[in-house]
Amino acid sequence: MHNDLLTISDSPQESSPQTVFALPTQSMQNQIHELAKTLPPPRKQNTACDACRSRKVKCNRLPGQEKVFHFLHYVQQATSEKKRQNTLGRRPRNISSAGNPKYAVTVLDSSGQPGAVLGRFASPPSPIVSSPATPKVSPSILDKGVAVTPTYMPPLQNTPLVVRYGFSPGITLETPTRQVLSYIFAPPDNASDLGPFPASHNRVRSPYDFWGEEASKLEDDNFKAEFTLDLVEVFFQIVHTRIPLLNPAQFRKRLQLSSSASPPDGKPLHPALVATVLAWGTKFSEHPLLVADRRRPGGQSLLAKTLIDRARDLAEALKVHRISSPDHVVIGLLIEPLQSRFHGFWLTAATRHLLDLQINHKSTTANIPDPESRGTMIFAWWMACICDAYASAYYRRKPVLDDDDYDIDFYTVDPVNADMVESHGPMPSPREQLEGYYRAAHSLARTARHMSRQLWKPATDSEGIPLDTLSSFTTALSEWRENYLNLVGVPSNFKGDWDFVSAVSSCASDATYHVMWIILFNALDDYGVKELNNQTASVNDIRIEEVKRKIAEEALHGALRIAGLAAVLTSNGYLRLDPAVMHVSCIQAGTLLARLGRPEVKNCIDGLEQYSYSYEEAGDQANDMKRTYQQAISGEPEFNHMAQAIPRMVPESSMVIDEQEPYVDSHSFSYGQ
Repeated sequence: MHNDLLTISDSPQESSPQTVFALPTQSMQNQIHELAKTLPPPRKQNTACDACRSRKVKCNRLPGQEKVFHFLHYVQQATSEKKRQNTLGRRPRNISSAGNPKYAVTVLDSSGQPGAVLGRFASPPSPIVSSPATPKVSPSILDKGVAVTPTYMPPLQNTPLVVRYGFSPGITLETPTRQVLSYIFAPPDNASDLGPFPASHNRVRSPYDFWGEEASKLEDDNFKAEFTLDLVEVFFQIVHTRIPLLNPAQFRKRLQLSSSASPPDGKPLHPALVATVLAWGTKFSEHPLLVADRRRPGGQSLLAKTLIDRARDLAEALKVHRISSPDHVVIGLLIEPLQSRFHGFWLTAATRHLLDLQINHKSTTANIPDPESRGTMIFAWWMACICDAYASAYYRRKPVLDDDDYDIDFYTVDPVNADMVESHGPMPSPREQLEGYYRAAHSLARTARHMSRQLWKPATDSEGIPLDTLSSFTTALSEWRENYLNLVGVPSNFKGDWDFVSAVSSCASDATYHVMWIILFNALDDYGVKELNNQTASVNDIRIEEVKRKIAEEALHGALRIAGLAAVLTSNGYLRLDPAVMHVSCIQAGTLLARLGRPEVKNCIDGLEQYSYSYEEAGDQANDMKRTYQQAISGEPEFNHMAQAIPRMVPESSMVIDEQEPYVDSHSFSYGQ
């Protein structure tokens, strides 16, 4: 494989021996998935029938009776049927033209006989693909006034689906993976418009030349299979450590790429899932084909960008965002961070699928018979729950979920002794590390969710943030630091026995906590304190200034901390392999440091430039940060309500960003109080 080792040193300026982190092996990948899907036993079995559970009413089922006889339900049903019959009995408009036979769609009544005519068509309806959740009704010909009983067509899984106009063969959920690769690795769609790479004089020009001088090898099906295996391995080595939603052994077993092989259970992998995994692999793989494709201005692979678009096209065409199923939940959670710009669309779709499947109910998860499926869905729920809360704070929107939207048990683990971590003794087991990380992440996610519901609403925008609300947020963040940061954050040095998974999780936990202070600072600077805005503050003036000063100090400390982590990770090339875990933190911290005119902003700029190899917009964000910094050092920093609380900069501390080495402040590696 091309990405085998990752090294992280204590400081980019030191020449001391570096700590080597090996990427996880296949056995480690399987262990990560097994730990991620661990389900605590349910506390209570829900015995309500499906009808009562869906209507959220008390179930008074008699012994031996499968459903409760709800009299009101049948009254409503009878009333609705009467209204429907009166409406359908009206004479429909005549939209047919002369000389054409009339066609009608009929429905069956409860006795199985043809019922009301739903509509007429001037010509035979064209065969179109229906939704996989709804059976297709064929048109019935009116022969001398007698309607022929319609038949029901099979669902979408057996109906060919054309992803792009003119593409053949069609792709369905039953399409073998080898045929799906023909679509995923099809020649570029716009190669004729943009012009191919200069072809070698020793061979004929290929439609794949636009993806680099090595891309013509994709014309060979055997090379496609080998390339696919390489991308799958890269996905499980890098992305799977952060998003362990798939079973590596099961995925490899069902990935049947030979023409004669068939999946063990007779069902191939979901085409959109295969496309998403391969698209992730192209982001981080060092395969010679992708290395050649990156030899262009900006250093970005156009093949990788095309595969992201095709993964999204397949997901949309197969209605991943519309139909609730376990596969669609996993695909949505994997597609969201894959995209260049995060809009929350696929995360929201996956979250609503989980709600539709009632994974947020303990009774539902306890009744899933397959332990593998049950564990995957529970882990998907907690991932969606945590990401929804963080995204709401990052992008200033209300969260989809609330604290009372779920009652399933969270991962439980005995507290890890902080003294053991600092003394470099034996590290916790992988199970304790993973469960401890998500336990801490869920606690911080609840705080982020409460912040979003109070900060991102019109009343706060117009009136300001109440002082009591600010105090509650500072208290909650301080308590989280005392309870969790020393356990899941990055220690004061890297001399402990840290493996790859521990390093990734620790950096993410550390940066996510500190960025919450920056978000709170930005909100306070934009909206101000409600009591000051309304000129109702008198006795509490001192308290208000203390809260503002604390938030400003914590935000600056958090930005320096994130800049220090970014410097270490960038110097070792790690952000080139990061699936956007530190992306938002680098943007938030770097923007604040740039506005303050702090030289440590260079660490965040360097990190974003390294991110640009995988996420194209990161380069533009780095350039914007440079311009903000130059404006700040040339004049007074532009702040609103927090102008009096920020520390003043000394002009001699400025620097030229394009010439300085990475700046690492020792303060950025201390936890503070």
